[in-house]
Amino acid sequence: QVQLVESGGGLVQPGGSLNLSCAATGSRFDFYNMAWYRQAPGNQRELVARITNRGTTHYADSVKGRFTISRDDAKNSAYLQMNTLKPEDTAVYYCNAAHFVLLTNDWGRGTQVTVSS
Repeated sequence: QVQLVESGGGLVQPGGSLNLSCAATGSRFDFYNMAWYRQAPGNQRELVARITNRGTTHYADSVKGRFTISRDDAKNSAYLQMNTLKPEDTAVYYCNAAHFVLLTNDWGRGTQVTVSS
C-alpha cells in the first residue's frame, strides 16, 4: 500500500496555470502506474491523465495539449502541469497509484482546483 498526498491546487483565472504534485510514501514507487482523476460537483470521477511506470502517457481528450503528466521516481512523486485552464477544469483533483503486479489502487485525499475570474 502507498500513501498519497496531493498539493498545488488553488484558485486561478481562466487561461492560467497550476502544477499539481503527488508525493508517495510507504511502498516502492516504480512498481506503480500513476494517474490523476478529477471530480466536479454532481459529476462522476473521471480520468484526466495516466503515466505508466515506464513513462507512457495517456490523456483525456478534454485536456490534451493543455495538461502534462510526469513522474520523478527518485522523488517518489508525480505531477500534473495544467496550462490554459478553463472554468470547466474546476474540480477536486485526486492522485491515484495502481500497482501493476498486485493490481491494488490507492488514492490521495484530493486538492481543489477552481478556475474562475
